[in-house]
Amino acid sequence: MVSTSTSGVLVLLGAPLGNPEDASSRLRTELGLADVIAAEDTRRLRRLLSELDVVPGAQVTSYFEANETGRTATLLEQLREGKRVAVITDGGMPSVSDPGFRLVRAAIDAGVAVTCAPGASAVTTALALSGMPCDRFCFEGFAPRKDGERRRLFGELAEERRTMVFFESPRRVADTLRAMAEAFGADRPAALCRELTKTHEEVRRGGLGDLAEGAEADPPRGEITLVVSGWTGPDASEATPEAMAAAVAALEAAGTDRKAAMKEVALRYGVSRRDVYDAVLKAANPE
Repeated sequence: MVSTSTSGVLVLLGAPLGNPEDASSRLRTELGLADVIAAEDTRRLRRLLSELDVVPGAQVTSYFEANETGRTATLLEQLREGKRVAVITDGGMPSVSDPGFRLVRAAIDAGVAVTCAPGASAVTTALALSGMPCDRFCFEGFAPRKDGERRRLFGELAEERRTMVFFESPRRVADTLRAMAEAFGADRPAALCRELTKTHEEVRRGGLGDLAEGAEADPPRGEITLVVSGWTGPDASEATPEAMAAAVAALEAAGTDRKAAMKEVALRYGVSRRDVYDAVLKAANPE
């Protein structure tokens, strides 16, 4: 059994996304109580402390992606010495696509108490603003940077029925939206939320294809959260060869060429194009 005799405490601090007025009174208190503050960006921390009128007596140290692995051991040792260590990122909750997870895991394994001062969340804020269903959702973090890996992920999520939330950088958002439009369908409802709670907060809503075109014509700046509606098509069990062949035939009758029709039906039913092709072939050549 792991010992819990240490008096040190690890405190995860939920930081404002942009507007310092969103800071909780407990955040102010914890910043003043901490012996050590591990910050993703020490300059942004000092600006926040000034905005909150907090003068901490804590040792301030940087704790970001590039030094997280090495610095975790140092912070864990300070926790074992009985110190109160607070972790804060640039906005939102530590460990949610931000530094913090490694230290939380190490502290738990060492029997160190871990607590949290909840705060703003870009995930739930964007979800609420999107107009998408909020009863069930999944958070997918940042999409892979490599095109092949990104396409593979979106292919796996094509039949995800929950609303999906992603983080993305301004430089990659247009490419990501294009890949989403290809995998999920250009008309899939989505929302691009940027600079949440800040002066230039903006929410762009529309189909993935339109949002991709908009991101290319008017590149968004700042921190971006994407919210994508879940799959609302028929269950895979409904993707019978007869139903798929009939759907392709209906699209062709309406003027869509066969290749495009099979692609659309594959997206509609959440199956591969090969499955649709086989269904059309079977309909044309019944036994």
